[in-house]
Amino acid sequence: MRIIGGKHRGRQLLSPRDQAIRPTSDRAREALFDLLGHGQPPLPGARFLDLFAGSGAIGLEAYSRGAAEVWLIDRDLDLAARNVQALGQPPAVHLLTADATALGRPPARFDLASLDPPYGAGLAAPALLALQAGGWLAPQARIAVELAAKERLDLPPGYAIERDRRYGAARILILRA
Repeated sequence: MRIIGGKHRGRQLLSPRDQAIRPTSDRAREALFDLLGHGQPPLPGARFLDLFAGSGAIGLEAYSRGAAEVWLIDRDLDLAARNVQALGQPPAVHLLTADATALGRPPARFDLASLDPPYGAGLAAPALLALQAGGWLAPQARIAVELAAKERLDLPPGYAIERDRRYGAARILILRA
């Protein structure tokens, strides 16, 4: 696993040793950032939220591509913390241990967010509701949601689908809050 674009392009990231964490493939991650790169708000200078962060690869990719501030959130951030440390502990990258479906008050309002819950767990909709309820999203925020290719998402009110693409075993939705 590596960072595929930006100032840290080519940097290796630690991969999980077991199947408890399923990192987004390089191909799907490239597609995700291509989709996020076409629209407003732009990634450079944005506050970026990585929910279900796992290894932190999505958030660290966003940081490498110019996000001003990145928050990695998951119940277990051990692997993400080691990857952040390997990048030299950038002060713009923050870790928060929390349940993505029961978020409290936000540290900031986010322009862009990525949700990559475990496939088939039904956690995307509850996490989207938690983002709304807590006021985590800036006006007109965009959210990328990765699901299994055939997984269904009952979109909560307050979100609209901008794009829906499939990449092998993955499906990426770009939503507008």
